Amino acid sequence: MSAAPASGLKPPAKESVATGSGGAVSSVNVYATRAGIEVLRHGGNAVDAAVATAAALGVVEPYSAGIGGGGYFTYYHARTGKISTIDGRETAPARMKPDSFTDPSTGKPIPFPEAVNSGLSVGVPGTPATWRKALHDWGTMSPAKALRPATRLAQHGFVVNDEFRAQTALNEKRFRNISSTAKLFLPNGELPVVGSRFRNPDLARTYRQLAREGMNALYRGEIGRDVVRAVQHPPVTPGSDAKIRPGLMTAGDLAKYTTLRQQPTHTTYRGLDVYSMAPSSSGGTTVGEALNILENFHLSAADKVQALHHYLEAGRIAFADRNRWVGDPAFSDVPTEQLLAKKFAKDRACLISPTTTLTSPVAPADPRRPGDGCAQGTGTKERYEGPSTTHLVTSDRWGNVVSYTLTIEQTGGSAITVPGRGFLLNNELTDFDFTPLSEDVPGPNLPGPGKRPRSSMSPTIVLQDGRPLLALGSPGGATIITTVLQTLVNRVDLGMTLPEAVAAPRISQRNRADTDAEPAFLQSPERTALERLGQHFVEAPKAFTPSPEIGAAAALEFLADGRTQAVAEPKRRGGGSAMVVHPNG
Repeated sequence: MSAAPASGLKPPAKESVATGSGGAVSSVNVYATRAGIEVLRHGGNAVDAAVATAAALGVVEPYSAGIGGGGYFTYYHARTGKISTIDGRETAPARMKPDSFTDPSTGKPIPFPEAVNSGLSVGVPGTPATWRKALHDWGTMSPAKALRPATRLAQHGFVVNDEFRAQTALNEKRFRNISSTAKLFLPNGELPVVGSRFRNPDLARTYRQLAREGMNALYRGEIGRDVVRAVQHPPVTPGSDAKIRPGLMTAGDLAKYTTLRQQPTHTTYRGLDVYSMAPSSSGGTTVGEALNILENFHLSAADKVQALHHYLEAGRIAFADRNRWVGDPAFSDVPTEQLLAKKFAKDRACLISPTTTLTSPVAPADPRRPGDGCAQGTGTKERYEGPSTTHLVTSDRWGNVVSYTLTIEQTGGSAITVPGRGFLLNNELTDFDFTPLSEDVPGPNLPGPGKRPRSSMSPTIVLQDGRPLLALGSPGGATIITTVLQTLVNRVDLGMTLPEAVAAPRISQRNRADTDAEPAFLQSPERTALERLGQHFVEAPKAFTPSPEIGAAAALEFLADGRTQAVAEPKRRGGGSAMVVHPNG
């Protein structure tokens, strides 16, 4: 690593909306979006551009994503009209047990921060295997070509902005406890300076090795050996008094890792076909169930208060069912089809009153028992999920579309940088429930060997009459689900344009007594009206920016005139970047 002295450098200009033809990319970062556009301009397709954008995000958004993490990839193939997905979620090592996050000396769960900042939290990475699978099945470029823009970016560097410095400051204390992390992200022992150039030559070398040897350099080779060493023997800074637990991962766990080609979730909403990720992610089932519930009601901009009330209540109910039923289907009987059944949603919709608010936690219902949806009772509270992660969308001149969410979990992951490799390892295994949901219900999301922890990632593609209309997704832990859901309601029901739907103030109800809300919503007249119905709002937590935020969407809309509109956040996380190959609108 090296960081040039502050010199008043400025990053490239960025726009949050771009309209045109020839292909499009939207992400949270202008350097990453530019990498995807470069690939499109050199003849690559949407899959090639998605991998290039993701690899660049590993350089400029290293606290949110990278080859030390995992994610979910949703793809529309224009020639066949088929939606396909890749589950590239991290997996637990073979030695992980249901009580691995329990302290044997006390019998109680390990404190959450202690679990996060440990090798124990690191799952077997799925991102490199996702890139390999996507490029092999649908891409036109080799990994070497797709990684080239990101490799160059890591070698030559990018200009540090306020968000990168703020994210580093958020993690400074725990980064200082890991010698390799402090060396990389705290140049000369200090926070990176806004306006300086941040270089990561170790990551550039790692990318070049992956390009030269293939992704097996991580899963069966030298990079993987370095990963295992860092997990089993975290490079704790000499003199640090931090308790950094070693992890359970072995070389055998890396060698056994595989992505999964899964059928997407599918539901219809107001005549549109909505596709997303099936379990191990809960995104597709929870967004889908909430949409199915909302379809039983008329929502419109003419009565925005009632529309938002119903949106909140549908989310509250869908999260109750998500928490009870969704986990890794290889280990649990996850009733995916039943959760997405219209009849089940109609049963659940009977709980919603236009004049009162449900009391959380709402009890789950059994989707395999018709008529059970209106049952009253008490549910379980939602567990914490880190607000990090990142999302990108791409399209190409042939009409292919990608919606891809990837992550290392917390902002800064486990805080363990693989020495000499330039990337952070995830803390994804803290997405497991540390203990059973209740004495009566063990729950589907306890740790287990080879198991994928439940996720909320929701990379979504919406078709109209068989052709793409929207592609969207977001980071934000469990608020990913509500961000995607609210953006769809804004666009489809409330008549907003896609830029308006993305920019609108967000509220997030996840079967809790309080609903998280952004400051702009707390100052709105809708807040007062909703509180009269019994809704209760609190300011959303601050992730790593001065202002509380929910999500950071990236989206595409395919317009009736054949053009594509790419949309990124105008302000959240400092504003994203949307580009098209041929701007003309």
